[in-house]
Amino acid sequence: MARPVWSGALSLGLVTVPVELYPAVADHTIHFHQFERGTSDRIRNRRVNERTGDEVTQDEIVKGYDLGGGDHVLVEPDELDEIAPERSRRIDIEQFVELDEIDPWFFDKTYWLKPAKEDFAKAYGLLLQAMDRSEKAGVAKFVLRGKEYLAAVRAGEDVMVLNTLHFVADLRKPKDVMGKLPELPKPRPKELDMALALVDEMTAPWKPEDYRDEYSKRVEELIKAKEAGKEIAHEAEPEPSADVVDLFEALSRSVKNRKSGGGREPKKKTAKKPRLSELSKSDLDKLAREQGVKGRSKMTRAELEKALKAS
Repeated sequence: MARPVWSGALSLGLVTVPVELYPAVADHTIHFHQFERGTSDRIRNRRVNERTGDEVTQDEIVKGYDLGGGDHVLVEPDELDEIAPERSRRIDIEQFVELDEIDPWFFDKTYWLKPAKEDFAKAYGLLLQAMDRSEKAGVAKFVLRGKEYLAAVRAGEDVMVLNTLHFVADLRKPKDVMGKLPELPKPRPKELDMALALVDEMTAPWKPEDYRDEYSKRVEELIKAKEAGKEIAHEAEPEPSADVVDLFEALSRSVKNRKSGGGREPKKKTAKKPRLSELSKSDLDKLAREQGVKGRSKMTRAELEKALKAS
C-alpha cells in the first residue's frame, strides 16, 4: 500500500477532519541510467562547489535568491518552514464553486484524500455526501513540500479527490506565448456542416481504458530484444498523405473514409444493454453520474430513470 505524501486536517468552518493525502496517478515512464559510450562506467550528477570543485553534501546547502549582479539573499530551509506553520498542516476550504466553472487549464495533479483514522469516518462521510449532493468543489490552499498550492476538493467515487490548481499568475495566455495570432477567416456554411459531420462521425463514449502509452510499450520491447541479443524490427514509415487543397473536399473524404471503416477499427459486437427499467437504483445513479445528470443524488429511482431517458 502506498504511503501518504501529506497528513494534516481538512477544515470546513468549525468542522475539522484529520486526513491523509495519496497520489492518484502513477508514473510509468521508463527511466534510464547514463553511461559513457563504449564503457560500462556510470555517469552521475553531483553537487559541486563552483569555486573549489569540491562535492557538497545536502545538509551543507542553503537556498539563494538571485538579486541580479551576482548578489543573492541566502535562506535556510528552516526559515521557509517557519513562515507557514499552520498552512503546512491544514487544507482550509475558503469557498465552494461549481466544478464546471473551473477551466481544465487550471488543473494540475490529482490526489486522494482519506480520513486519517476510523474515528473520523462519520465527519468525513458527511462532508463527502454534502459535496456530492451539491455537485460543488471546495477551493482551498495548503502547503506541500515547502510550496503553497491552490486546490479543488471534490467528491469522487466514495472518496474525496483533491486536484492541485495553477494560480492565475502561472498561466500563460496564447498571445503572450505565440505573439500575434492569425486572422481566422469565417468558414463557408457547407465547410462548417461537413466539419460538424466529421466530428459527429468520430464521436464515441469516453473509454479511457482504450488508450495506451504505445511509446513506452515499444521501449520495453526494445529493451527485451537487446537483452536477448535479437534484431530490432522497425515499423515502416507511413506513406505521406496526398495534399488536398480544397478544404471541403478534404472534409468530405475524411467523413467518407470514417463511414467506410477506414482509419478506425470496425465496431465490435456488444452485448444487448439492459433497459433502464431493469436496472437497480444504484446502477441508475452510476449511469446518471457518467452522463453528468445534475441533482441525481436527490432523485428517486423513477426520477433517475426519467432524467436518463431525457438526457
